[in-house]
Amino acid sequence: MIVILLVIAALGVAAALVINLHPVFGGNPSREQKERYLTLGHYVKGKFVNQVPTKMDISVSEYVSMLKETLSGAEGRKPAGPLLVSKVDWSRINKGEDSLTWFGHSAFLLTLDQKKLLIDPMLGPVASPVSFVGSKRYSKDLLPIIDEMPRIDAVLITHDHYDHLDYPSIRKLKDKVGHFFVPCGVGTHLIRWGVAEEAITELHWWEEVQFQGLTIALTPSQHFSGRGPANRDTTLWGGWVILGSSTRFYTSGDGGYGAHFQEIGEKYGPFDIALIEGGQYDRRWSWVHMTPEEAVQAHADVRGNTMMLIHWGAFTLAYHGWAEPIERAITEAAKANVRLIAPQIGETVALHGELTAAANAPWWKSPV
Repeated sequence: MIVILLVIAALGVAAALVINLHPVFGGNPSREQKERYLTLGHYVKGKFVNQVPTKMDISVSEYVSMLKETLSGAEGRKPAGPLLVSKVDWSRINKGEDSLTWFGHSAFLLTLDQKKLLIDPMLGPVASPVSFVGSKRYSKDLLPIIDEMPRIDAVLITHDHYDHLDYPSIRKLKDKVGHFFVPCGVGTHLIRWGVAEEAITELHWWEEVQFQGLTIALTPSQHFSGRGPANRDTTLWGGWVILGSSTRFYTSGDGGYGAHFQEIGEKYGPFDIALIEGGQYDRRWSWVHMTPEEAVQAHADVRGNTMMLIHWGAFTLAYHGWAEPIERAITEAAKANVRLIAPQIGETVALHGELTAAANAPWWKSPV
């Protein structure tokens, strides 16, 4: 028994060393940062909290049910084969018109007022700190796309989960990015990965900054954060409002449905286009991820004109069919008279003039 306990202790120490020493796990906010966060109403006892008290625990019975569903290997949770990615039209992107290019899940390149903005550029092969565990991308690795990109004016991160903040992507991107905008605390990860501190701006909820003629604001979401077992909720999460001269843009980040969407709509709406997360949902974590139907309602709440569903199309992180989110969103959008677009991964959509008809072919039904 003593030997077993010693082995367990040694494994625990080894795991702690790996988490503390390997850069993929990021950094931790400093004492000075924590003291500064105390002035915020959503920072309590060293942790960020949601606007509404949110259940974050999964019961033993729910864990058992998840294990059963994992082992059963339900059909349709992944495409039948690797997804084809549309060839990115860089010449069109470089023309400078307001446009959007989706890279799957929640990663996309936004051009507003000729500024190139990357949001949640998770382009790596697996949503995990290690390559041999975790959900693998449906398509080929998208990291080489970074070499083709023009200089990026800014990268915006919604929160620090592995399917949104990707170590390999940031390491490859950092020298061609002018600035990084992140929620409170997330900058510590970037600094550990070689991003200069002066190139990072951290924001809290409802804080606005001006950037090269654009207005950028971090808005609340109902979610959580953390890259390791010891740093849960030590960094903030949220969505982004970006206002240009002719396009008002919003992306929700991850999070459950709540009254904050109406607040965002009242303060910053209407939006020409809103990207709303509506994938990776489950009854066992309904408080931190929306169903497609809730996503359509959130779009209405923020006063969006055109909607695009995100947080699907790249990884299997939940137990529903991989294309179920977009199918359900299309059905609900039709009922609610909401204009919804669904571009193919890699496709560029102009944000003015095309949105009524573009990007609606059901590419996810085509054979791979």
